[in-house]
Amino acid sequence: MSAHVVARRQIRGPNPQYRTLLDTMVLTERGARFELLQPDSQKSLLLSVSPCKNNTVRILIDELQPIKARYRVPDVLVGEPQGERSLSSKDSVTLSWSSGRHQVRVWHFPFRLEILCEDEVMVTFNSKGKLWFETLQEPPSSLWKETFKEFVDIKANGPSSIGSDLCLHGFSHVYGLPEHADDLQLRDTRDGEPYRLYNLDVFAYDVYSRFGLYGSVPLLVAHKPDRTLGLFWLNASETYVNVHYSPSEHQVTIVPVVVKQTDVHWLSESGVIDCVVLLGPGPQQLFSQYAQLTGYQALPPLFALGYHQCRWNYNDEADVKAVDAGFDQHDIPYDVIWLDIEHTDGKRYFTWDPEHFPEPAELQHHLQRKKRKLVVISDPHFKFDPGWLLYNEAREGGHFVRDREGQIYLGSCWPGACSYLDFSNPDTRAWYSGCFSLEEYKGSTPSLFLWNDMNEPSVFGGPEQTMPKDAVHHGGWEHRELHNLYGFYQHMATAEGLIARSGGSERPFVLTRSFFAGSQRYGAVWTGDNVATWEYLEISIPMILSLSITGIAFCGADVGGFFRDPEPELLVRWYQAAALQPFFRSHCAIWSKRREPWLFGEEVTAAIRTVIKQRYCLLPFWYTLFHQAHTSGLPPLRPLWVEFPRDESTFSVDNQYMIGGALLACPVIKPGVEEIKVLLPGSDEVWYDVHSAESYKGGRTLSLPVTLDTVPVFQRGGSVVCRSVGSGSCTAEYKELPLNITVALSSQGLADGELYLDDGHSFSYRDRKAFCLRRFNMLSGRLLCAKDSSAAFQYTETSRMLTVSDLNLRVTKDWEIQIL
Repeated sequence: MSAHVVARRQIRGPNPQYRTLLDTMVLTERGARFELLQPDSQKSLLLSVSPCKNNTVRILIDELQPIKARYRVPDVLVGEPQGERSLSSKDSVTLSWSSGRHQVRVWHFPFRLEILCEDEVMVTFNSKGKLWFETLQEPPSSLWKETFKEFVDIKANGPSSIGSDLCLHGFSHVYGLPEHADDLQLRDTRDGEPYRLYNLDVFAYDVYSRFGLYGSVPLLVAHKPDRTLGLFWLNASETYVNVHYSPSEHQVTIVPVVVKQTDVHWLSESGVIDCVVLLGPGPQQLFSQYAQLTGYQALPPLFALGYHQCRWNYNDEADVKAVDAGFDQHDIPYDVIWLDIEHTDGKRYFTWDPEHFPEPAELQHHLQRKKRKLVVISDPHFKFDPGWLLYNEAREGGHFVRDREGQIYLGSCWPGACSYLDFSNPDTRAWYSGCFSLEEYKGSTPSLFLWNDMNEPSVFGGPEQTMPKDAVHHGGWEHRELHNLYGFYQHMATAEGLIARSGGSERPFVLTRSFFAGSQRYGAVWTGDNVATWEYLEISIPMILSLSITGIAFCGADVGGFFRDPEPELLVRWYQAAALQPFFRSHCAIWSKRREPWLFGEEVTAAIRTVIKQRYCLLPFWYTLFHQAHTSGLPPLRPLWVEFPRDESTFSVDNQYMIGGALLACPVIKPGVEEIKVLLPGSDEVWYDVHSAESYKGGRTLSLPVTLDTVPVFQRGGSVVCRSVGSGSCTAEYKELPLNITVALSSQGLADGELYLDDGHSFSYRDRKAFCLRRFNMLSGRLLCAKDSSAAFQYTETSRMLTVSDLNLRVTKDWEIQIL
């Protein structure tokens, strides 16, 4: 039965209890194995516990003797954590590591597993006895069936759902589990639906909903003032998550309750229980632990951090060139223009419409002469067309998903009848990657990059507009087992194809709509088909923050809303917000009015021009933050609590955020606003308005007057931020400009910061160590990085700002400025 049906049943009644057979314990290199027994049914399971050196614990539960192997998610983890343990036992078995500071205690009956840090229980697995494991069965004469509307789902080996509960002791704030259009802090699910993780094509999705959207990351992050931890549930089937806070707002107590906890209940349709507990202890350590598990954010090429212009669809080559020229005429920098499905010949990907795009290579050369790029779409479905060479190659190579009868699965999408590539097959991924070579992809050039859409996968007229769960993939696995991995695998194959196209020397850029844990290794993600209303602008911030703290650091929302037409004020406010987020693209539907920035009058054009230029000037800072994400797992966009982990006033804030550790942004996200309130955290912090340079003491809420031009951004005292000075038409030109170094002093007169530089496009930073990483330090009136120089200076008393100019220093060399 589906996970949702099981979830409903488990709410009504208790689960059978399991007993740990301690005498079956076997010590392994990675930890210990035990048998679990359910006395009534005599059902036996195998528990593996692996404490690891990087302060994580992996809990794996499978059938002891399954009639066939159950699906275990491959390709997501980049390496198995190295185990470490010592042993003690009595009524329970205790595994210790990190010199005894951390322990895992497995209890005999009823089975539960406690994780302790410094002798304090942090997490209890199976705390409420909700361990659930439906074992596979031999097919009966009449197969198991489940009906959804007109669709019949055949379960060859019967229901196979699994689940368990975990108690997070002392925690009352949990986050993560994207993708949902909801608040950053997860809500208590007692009065409503659980959070659903099931990748679906949802047009104009509801806001403040727990319904699953385009992608899934089964990582839940819990935070309290002295600890951050995570629960990673490695399962790619349909999954539901219930969150119960205790005490809840519904509980009435006579005596104040001081013990807080959050109970999290996971239920998945199939697979095995594979849960990794990340113990932090702080946000930075947790991000590093998760990146070590699933991979670090890919370092994007510099152009990808610039501004992207897209619509469904630009009409033809002349239209593309006219829009490109419009940016120059209106003095607005941009880097990439995009083509949607209409650029193809009859929705056949890897082709070009011969009437409207007859010279695609020349179009790309035209853009490349201006150091700009073209992105085109490539969806996972192939038009059913026996006369199309690429379709025949895929069919003859066995690269399509099949139905339960063994025939090529035939669905429907933009081309009409179509088949779907089986990206779970390594041979299919290799073949698909090869399609991006310059020899195979006629009309492509090295300046062409990719966009994967509709890859949940979207099937028009299918169950919930996706593929039937009993469709069959490589290895005989049913689609239900790996549904949430489908887009992940297409993203992987596309990125690897672009890397191979350059002989392994150039970084790819690939945007995907569907994703899973680990997708950060391959590129960027956006939040899908939003709507041009204020509520979608508002919800975009918690959606992006949720992605950011679960590894998907290169993310953004379509500026202005994909569907409908934004009013001018909304469009300006959306540009202002998106310019302060990682992925910055304007996109709209074929039914929407044209939306180039200069079509709304000079006031709107000027406001948009200003924020886009500010984005380009801040690119040295953004690029440095992506280097940090690539090497440490720290996301560029951070909820306030990540930087202020002990300040409880920040724990539920999701309308403002930190960009790195230095900048605080609070975009205006409501109409007609003349004043906003900005929380400036930290009673010992100093904050500087980046526009006026006025300073404010932290630990307060500031009332700030705003106009249409106001973008509230504050630099944190103690930080150094590098910006480009001047103007240009794209990232390549801004990269050549001199730098402005803004030093914001802390209350102690100190400041530090970093700047990362490389060629902006290749893997030379990795292969040949061809990069420059500079650290700036302000100490005792001296800004260190070391070279004597004379300069002009100006001091403004009201803002206590010293401006030093005409330095003519190279940032790649050592120098020092001394202020006496």
